[in-house]
Parts: sequence; C-alpha cells; structure tokens
Amino acid sequence: MRFSTPLVPAVLIRRYKRFLADARLADGSEITAHCANPGSMMGLAEPGMKIWLEPNDDPKKKLNFGWRLVDHENGHFTGVDTSVPNRALKGALLNREVARLADYAMVRPEVKYGENSRIDFLMTDDGKPDLYVEVKSVTLMRQQGLAEFPDSVTTRGAKHLTELRNMVAQGHRAMMLYLVQRTDANTVTLAEDIDPKYASAFDAAVAAGVEVMALSCSITPTAIEVGDLLPFKRHL
Repeated sequence: MRFSTPLVPAVLIRRYKRFLADARLADGSEITAHCANPGSMMGLAEPGMKIWLEPNDDPKKKLNFGWRLVDHENGHFTGVDTSVPNRALKGALLNREVARLADYAMVRPEVKYGENSRIDFLMTDDGKPDLYVEVKSVTLMRQQGLAEFPDSVTTRGAKHLTELRNMVAQGHRAMMLYLVQRTDANTVTLAEDIDPKYASAFDAAVAAGVEVMALSCSITPTAIEVGDLLPFKRHL
C-alpha cells in the first residue's frame, strides 16, 4: 500500500486527546496532525521523536496532516495508523499474496455478523467453510524484538474474539490475524499484564478452534506492504 501523498518528516511535540498530535516541520513551523490510533501508543509518542506525516489538501478534512510513521532512526519504522492494516491486507488477500489464505477466491471487507459487529474480511469459496478474519494492528514493543498486543485495555477486542468463537461453533473457520506494524519485531505475543480479560478471551477462542496468524510489515516513508509470517507465542 503506497501512501497517496509523499510523506514529510517532522519532530513530535506532543500527542494529546488520543487523536491529535502537534509536530514541528523541517522549516520550523508547528502544525497539528490527525493521529489515527485509539491506543496508548506506549513508547511511540515521546516528545522529540522523528515522525513522518502525510499532507493533504482535502477541504473535507479538518487537519492538513495525518501522522503515519515513527522513525526510530536506526533503519526501523513503526506504522501508527490503525487503518493501514486493513487497507494493506485487502490488496494482499485479493492478490493471494498471503500463502495460508491464498486458496479462497472471494474476499469481502466489513461484512456484518454476530451482535452488531463487522468482520474485517469474510473469505469464501465453493466447497470450503467460510473464513472470518479479524485484524489487529500491533505496535507495542517493551522488549527488543518482541511485539505485543494490546497496548491498552480493549473491551472491543475481547468482544471480537467471542464473535470469532461463535462463528467456529456455527461450523465456520475464524482467524485472529495480528499485523505487526514494526520492522524491528521478530516474535509476537499478548500483553497479558495490560489486559488480562483480552488474554482470557483469546485463550477461550483458541480452545474453541479460532486460528491465529501474525504477519510482518515492510515499512518505508513511501509504502507499507504486508510481509512474511512471524511466530506467535502465547507464553514465552
């Protein structure tokens, strides 16, 4: 998924009200950018960090910039926009670039199911059980190389796991897919200390037959692309 507008570098001044961030551009001017991330962004919102913003001239948008990346300045990046995984995955799934899911012909995003929920992707094909795929963006890293989810309590995330479990009970396949928007991650796990209820819902879902997959990302200021499988370890 290529960014529609070339990103520009900036320095983070502060992130506040969850969805707003003040930043300083290269010319010294200060702007406010939209931060499309409802999580805590632990370790990713420290003042002085180098970040990358996507400009826009859309009159329908209140802000002229969107915060897209954290630049760790060691060759690694983190994508902070939680809308990116679904957009990047849609193309990868349609092009059958995710090997474990390549045998499904039809990919439908945002399909209503369960109790007032929408599944990120419903995959169907003749002669196969429907596959319900829920996607989560992973950005937390407290130990080098280890990506964790979630970075804050997510009641909604636990509900999604219950919905997936219910789909399995109805004879369908269901998958929890963690897309790691960090180029410095080599393993994925759960942050059970941050949200034990989510971890319990995860364990119940897996015990009921919900599948789990983690994928890496290739990230540059030009594009974010879905990468290879990453090992998911519930207990380290």
